[in-house]
Amino acid sequence: MKIIHYCQHILGMGHFFRSLEIAKGLDREQVIFVAGGERPDQPLPPNVEYRQLPGLCMDENFGGLMPTDEGRELEEVKEERKAALSRIFKDEKPDVFLIELFPFGRKAFRFELLPVLDAIKAGKFGNIKVVCSLRDILVERNDGGKHEARCVKYLNKYFDLLLIHSDPKIASLDETFQAFDQIEIPCEYTGFAARKPVENLRDKIRADLGISENEKLLIASAGGGKVGGPLMESVLESYIEMNTPDNKLLMLTGPFLDDKKYETLCSIAKKHAEITVQRFAADFTDLLTAGDAMVSMAGYNTCMDILTSGIPAAVIPFAQNHEQRMRAEKIANYIKLEVLDSTSCMKTAIKTILNRDRTTDKHGINLNGANNSAESIRKLRTN
Repeated sequence: MKIIHYCQHILGMGHFFRSLEIAKGLDREQVIFVAGGERPDQPLPPNVEYRQLPGLCMDENFGGLMPTDEGRELEEVKEERKAALSRIFKDEKPDVFLIELFPFGRKAFRFELLPVLDAIKAGKFGNIKVVCSLRDILVERNDGGKHEARCVKYLNKYFDLLLIHSDPKIASLDETFQAFDQIEIPCEYTGFAARKPVENLRDKIRADLGISENEKLLIASAGGGKVGGPLMESVLESYIEMNTPDNKLLMLTGPFLDDKKYETLCSIAKKHAEITVQRFAADFTDLLTAGDAMVSMAGYNTCMDILTSGIPAAVIPFAQNHEQRMRAEKIANYIKLEVLDSTSCMKTAIKTILNRDRTTDKHGINLNGANNSAESIRKLRTN
């Protein structure tokens, strides 16, 4: 089976990594992974072929789309993308079109998605099943229901299946999508699409990092990094003030953190041998098994990494909408998780989690969303 998997991340990397995990689950299929944001330096599984559209992203204030390449005009990039996406379908004629988030989000990308969906509806590319791949919690909208009505219209017109990557005991879609009962296509909860760390790597990773048995490793992560500057600054300042030479700090700023902010962090860290600053770690999930505590944002993938690794953690949810806080507070009902309101209590939070043991409790949350999604797609195509 051939699948075109469309994923457009515009601010962080969560959408990209969740989609990549699902592509890994489709290990018996040929997956053409079509992306239009900046590509993280991440290896791809052998069944996945990556296709890069001309880049678009969102500025950190959600002010609108902008080309990732300086000097390019927005309309020019949009026309190139529209033509490129249509050409991929003409050449590949897939069995399934798997779309991440749309129509629940990515309204700004209707210019390239609706022409393809109309062509699929008209049978121009063959018999293609269309599937929506959706995370657990949606961002709130204050538009009198217009957005939800549009979502329902597109779902019922173009799509064959809605996959919700959540465990409904943590987050059910009807909590953040009031028009759920108007959706006419099949909807399935897959469980969370969580990355799984490789087992028994802790000692090797710690040795590679030069961390002794008596030292503790604190990891600070800002996700993609575009909105993670304040978190990184607070962790660095708090850690230095704590003056704990028997601990070490590894800061992962995210690839999209502003260059000047990154350089400032590196300049300060150079004065402290126990502090390391780097942009990104491709083996992040494995790295958490070697850490003793983590401070981070509270995005979907980060929360899943906390659950799979069992690392003691404190999170600061993104403040511009309720999504991250809602997820973190729900998960905190099942594991010990510090959910912070601001960076003002950072030192206290760091001390708390560094003195907390890694959890081995069985939380019972379904984290098999990638494999379950793959099986649902296979069944859809064979029915």
